[in-house]
Amino acid sequence: MPNLRCLAIDDEQHALDILIDYTAKIPSLELIAATTNAIEAFQLIQKSKIDLIFLDIHMPELTGIQFLKLLGSQTKVILCTAYPQYALEGYELDIVDYLLKPFRFDRFLKAVQKAQTLIEAEHNDPKPDTTPDTTALLDDYIFVKTETKGKLLKVNLGAIRYIEGLGNYVSIFTDDKRIVTLLTIKELEERLPKPYFLRVHKSYIVATAKIQGIDGNQILVSEGHIPLGDTYRELFFATLQEKIVSSKK
Repeated sequence: MPNLRCLAIDDEQHALDILIDYTAKIPSLELIAATTNAIEAFQLIQKSKIDLIFLDIHMPELTGIQFLKLLGSQTKVILCTAYPQYALEGYELDIVDYLLKPFRFDRFLKAVQKAQTLIEAEHNDPKPDTTPDTTALLDDYIFVKTETKGKLLKVNLGAIRYIEGLGNYVSIFTDDKRIVTLLTIKELEERLPKPYFLRVHKSYIVATAKIQGIDGNQILVSEGHIPLGDTYRELFFATLQEKIVSSKK
């Protein structure tokens, strides 16, 4: 099996230096990059194959937990943090291991061996690719509650244009109708596949395929425009980077 391509992300340089030193001691690891910038790391993952990520939790642009939720299950992750209270949430997001700083090399090695075992098992017995493509998205759907007790309404994901949060309710705007359901925008965000649906504002999620243009801090859709919040701006453009054509001059 080839060496594991790794990425280290921590906003403190001394913590990165430790990870750089530890990975260099393990011949089966190839450290592709070590960065203090989570947005930069996310862009790299979009462009390069990464097998294993060493990830801090407390980072300014994007927390480790937020990073995990955006990443999905495409790459194995070992959390490296000084905060034990996030362990449960980390394991719920399918991390490989949880290293509490300061950790020794032998504990780091044990976590790496666990990741290698998992990756090798998947390599020898690959699972079907469950990442949704644009064709599969047209056939995927969810059911949401309506105002009528006990009644559920089917919503085809391929028909969703954008979603607006209204407190404990959301409005789902599809190609032919508006659906209001008792659900928070965060709950719906966690159910929708990325990068086909992106949170772009505290009150909005947009279907990336339905975007007609971008004008400053406004995202153009068929009904008009929706705001692009400063908190979501960097990640939004990082996700769409490969679709943006510009001069190299």
